[in-house]
Amino acid sequence: MTTDTHPLLQHIHWLGHSSFRIGDPASDDPVLYIDPWRLRDDEPPADVILVSTDTYDHCSPPDIAKIRTPDTIVVASPAAAKVLGPGTIVLRVWQSAPTIGGISLRAVPAYSLEKASLAKANESVGFLITFSDYSVVYFAGDTDHIPEMARINCDVALLPVDGLYTMTAEEAAQAARQIRPQVVVPMHFGSGAAGTRYDGNRFCDLVKPPVQAVLLANEGKAIPPTGPLG
Repeated sequence: MTTDTHPLLQHIHWLGHSSFRIGDPASDDPVLYIDPWRLRDDEPPADVILVSTDTYDHCSPPDIAKIRTPDTIVVASPAAAKVLGPGTIVLRVWQSAPTIGGISLRAVPAYSLEKASLAKANESVGFLITFSDYSVVYFAGDTDHIPEMARINCDVALLPVDGLYTMTAEEAAQAARQIRPQVVVPMHFGSGAAGTRYDGNRFCDLVKPPVQAVLLANEGKAIPPTGPLG
């Protein structure tokens, strides 16, 4: 698929693993990052940073420091906010944040049905991000295919597919069929933390119309081309 599938994809940049930048500094729209990790040194400054959980591959203070300015608004889950310290807006599940530069935010559940490290009690979150044109991006976070996904309405869904800490490609495809976004993008693979390019490709093969799967180009730091990191 190409970014012609949905206009919003032209503004979504996958920076590897579960890290995204939405927006470009050349536009008047806010530049928003989700779970910035292993950022290149030339990434543009952030207007908004979202952090879904406190694990190292999602909550990285050194990477946040690269893009944070005195005016940057940081929104995080309760555990991640403890890592990031004062000045962080805490969002718990189903809470909403004040509109930021025309962007509305709501935290949604993200947890594992079996893994203690991702239990519901950890209060990790996903995000529903609504833009000024009313298009909605769902960032699922570190999660299994959970019952609460039946309540998600979005245009673009960013779903984890690694199968080690989160859903398998098959389970994520089932989630995509339930959520029924226009477009779904696989994430949480190919960085060395979990999952490989095979998981992303497998997921895209499993997703069927009317949902369209798009494997975005990795715009983040290059990783070794051999071994388990790919």
